[in-house]
Formats: sequence, C-alpha cells, structure tokens
Amino acid sequence: MIPKIERASVQEIKAFQEDKLQALLAYVNTHSAYYNRVFKENNIALETIKTLDDLTQLPVTTKDDLQRYNDDFLCVPKTKIIDYVTTSGTLGDPVTFALTDKDLDRLAYNEAISFACAGITPDDVLQLTTTIDRRFMAGLAYFLGVRKLGAGIIRVGAGVPELQWDSILKFKPSYLIVVPSFLLKLIEYAKQHHIDINASGVKGAICIGESLRNQDFSLNTLGQKITSAWDLELFSTYASTEMNTAFTECEAQQGGHHHPELIIVEILDDAHQPVAPGEVGELTITTLGVEGMPLLRFKTGDMVKAYTKVCSCGRNTLRLGPVIGRKKQMVKYKGTTLYPPAMDNILNDFSDVESYVIEISHNNIGTDEICIKIASKNTSEEFQQNIKDHFRAKLRVSPKIEFHDFKTIQKLQFPKMSRKPVMVIDKRTEA
Repeated sequence: MIPKIERASVQEIKAFQEDKLQALLAYVNTHSAYYNRVFKENNIALETIKTLDDLTQLPVTTKDDLQRYNDDFLCVPKTKIIDYVTTSGTLGDPVTFALTDKDLDRLAYNEAISFACAGITPDDVLQLTTTIDRRFMAGLAYFLGVRKLGAGIIRVGAGVPELQWDSILKFKPSYLIVVPSFLLKLIEYAKQHHIDINASGVKGAICIGESLRNQDFSLNTLGQKITSAWDLELFSTYASTEMNTAFTECEAQQGGHHHPELIIVEILDDAHQPVAPGEVGELTITTLGVEGMPLLRFKTGDMVKAYTKVCSCGRNTLRLGPVIGRKKQMVKYKGTTLYPPAMDNILNDFSDVESYVIEISHNNIGTDEICIKIASKNTSEEFQQNIKDHFRAKLRVSPKIEFHDFKTIQKLQFPKMSRKPVMVIDKRTEA
C-alpha cells in the first residue's frame, strides 16, 4: 500500500506539491481571515509564489499566532465541523482545531498509509493503549486509520497494565499502539504475574510520544531496555495535532517517511530560511488537503534533520530523523547546548529511577539551571553521584539532582487537565 506519489521521482513530487500549493494559497486567501489579513498586511502577491522555493516569500506561522488568533484560522462555517480537538498545550495554552468530514477522511488515510508503512496489513489486530477521548486527536486518528486499513482494533485506552494484559491474552493483537516507556510497565507486570511475553503473539509496537532512537537510528537506552526483554519490532512515529499528519518508520527504520500528498516540509533556521542539506533546523510544515484549519509555513518547534537518500523500501520521499528536542526547551548550561531527550536517554539507563521530571529555570545571574527531580527507593549519595558521573561522561555537564517520593513526581507529571505526562517543567517561560 505505497501511494504512487511516494514512489515518484523527486522532480515529480516537487511538481505535484507545487500544484497543490497553488490550490491551497487560493483557498486560504478566500476562506481564512487570518491568512487573508497576513497577505494584505505584507503586500504578498500570490501569483508570484509558484514553486516550493518561493515559500520563503511568506511569513511563518507560529504557535503564538495560533493561540492569539485561533478562530481566524477557521475556513468553514461551524455547521461543517464534525469534531473538535485541542493540542496538548505542552508549550503554552492549548489550541482548538476543528475538523470537517473531509478532514476526518484525510486523517484516516494518513494513519492507514502510516500503519502500512510499518508493515501492518488488514490481517493484523492492533491494541490501542492511548486515550481516544478528552479532545485528543491521536487516539481518534489511530482508530480511523486502522478501520480504513481494514485491520482490527482493541480500544483499551491509557494505563492499567492488568487490563492491557487481559486484552492481549484474550484477543491476541499482533501490534500495540503505545508510549514506549509504558512497554516497560507491561514487561514488569508480566514478570510479576508469570506471563510469557514472547509467547503473547505481539510482534511489534507503533511507538508514540517518546524517542526510541539515537541520531544514527540505533536504538537508544529505552529501546534497548524494551527489546532486551521483549522480542518486538519497534517503529517510531512522529506527529502533531497541527500537522494532521504522521511520519512513520518503514521496515528499514531509517527515519519517518514524509507523505507528500498531505504535507509540505521545510527545515528552517532562525531567519526562516532553509538550512543546508543534512543540517539541523526547525521542522516547518504546510498542510495539504485540510479543509477546516489549514496552515502555511507553521513552525512546529521541533528540531530535526531531514534525510533524502532513496529508502530501501521503495519510497522516494524525504525522511525525518529522531527529534533532537523542542526549540523552546533548548538549554545553555555551563557552555553546553542541551535538549531534554538527551537527558531522558541517560535517566532511562538507571532501573532504580522510577519516575522523574526535568525542571529548567533561570538562576540569579540569568543563566539556565537544570534540576532533575527523581522518584527512587535508592536515595543514597553513591547513587546520586553515579547519575551525575553518567551526565558528565555523556553530556559533559552535571545537573542538580533532587529525590522526591513517587506521588510528588506523579503530581508534577500529571497536572490538572493533562492528557500525557509532563516530563519537562520550564520555569524560564513563567518569568
């Protein structure tokens, strides 16, 4: 199930996207109060934007723009809206996205081809271990995508290892849709209850929300911990509510594949210009085929590298490497630039670390400070020193370490109204 455009040449993909871009510009100029205003205020002549390279003539759209002018992005009357979703609000106030019937069809198509990219077929059964309610787009998208693909789905929802295992043993799913760290909890539960995980019939996991791979695509510490206990194929997938689109690994596991029929991708620097090939930049997207709230040059806040070498799977599309970090969560610490995922990888190396949050703040001289708050039964000086030594060895710096009880860390991770754990508390933005 590889769409024809994804096997096309780079030149054919570019021409295809440029044709779609023309239609999008005309659509938002007519229907989006926000973009119509932006075009007028910046004296943009849309007829001069003909190629993907011409996109640099357009201003970028930011999360702040979405928050401030949310309703102005809507391109349809409210009577055409079928579903309302909101972003998680990880880096600010949640943003509402309204989806039409056509948008839900597009969402289903995206997930169906994304699952197919990971090798899932109509013969498979998938167990959904994430929420489908609470205005969460992802859970709905997974359900719609599995249905469109023609596979089976078991909607268990978030948490509760006992119920997850009851469903695995009863219905024999071949794949789990799961946050990777939750797989460790399933492994631990299976050990305690004498369940043979490798006889369960689960052969793979579509992993969301956490990084599984190092920048060279090898499994990171979390990925290694999972696969050392459970003989699973792990597939990374990256998506966001704003994109209405996913980048999922194929069997080659060399980055998440771009679907050019659904989204235009730019990797930009701070001046909103494309970075050199192979360089790190901010993922910036333009949605194609979205009816309710399309976006032009939306800067996602995620720092990534793009890979353009032809993939062994037969797709000729760009691939995104593992997210290096969120731009707003970049830390300048004692002369070193850090992102939280690098710290996650170190902390996941310690089985005694039950839970943690990374707290970033400014000190009294205005520079960044990092405090890692850890829940662990082992609070010895030796254990704390061991963690600090690992940080020095891997990242050349050592943050402050604090031990707290598990309930305290859980409260920090799951503030009121949260749909997913908050692993980074950035107090710099509160000033």
